[in-house]
Parts: sequence; structure tokens; C-alpha cells
Amino acid sequence: MAYVSSVERIGIEKGRQLGWQEGQQEGVQQGIQQGVQQGMQQGVQQGEALALQKLLVRRFGALPASAVEQIANARAELLEVWLDRVLDAASLEEVFFDARH
Repeated sequence: MAYVSSVERIGIEKGRQLGWQEGQQEGVQQGIQQGVQQGMQQGVQQGEALALQKLLVRRFGALPASAVEQIANARAELLEVWLDRVLDAASLEEVFFDARH
């Protein structure tokens, strides 16, 4: 077993502390970036849901509660499909279930 002097021990301990601090800082930065990205995605999804509701109301009149709930619980991909359909659909039902596809 090799002898480790007190100076070497201090150096090793400082190196561990610096490595831990750098790792902690990197983890915090990654967490912040992920949080910002998730927040942006949620904001876009909420904006699409609101736009879809406005277009549907303008096109077909007041929405039933079931349609509002369906929009609120939809994934982003489905909201995009419905947004595409709203311009050509003859009815509210055709937006949510298009038999042509």
C-alpha cells in the first residue's frame, strides 16, 4: 500500500469536491434546459388547443363539453390533425372523426 502524505490527501479531497461541484452545476443546467423545453412544448400545445377551440366555435357554434374535454386531453399530434381538418370539415363530428382517413 502506497503512502499518501497529508498534502496529497488535501489535494485529492479538493479534487473530489471540485468534481462534485462541477457535476452538480452541470446537472442543474441540464435540468433547467429540460424544464424550459417542456414548458415551451406545453405552451405550444395549449396555444394549438385554444386556436382549435376558437376555429370550431366560429365554424360550428358553441361546443359541447365533451368536445372541449377531448381537445384539452389531446396529444399535440392529434391537435394538429384536427386543426388541419377544421377548414374542410362539414360538421364538428367530421373534425374529430374523419371517415375519409
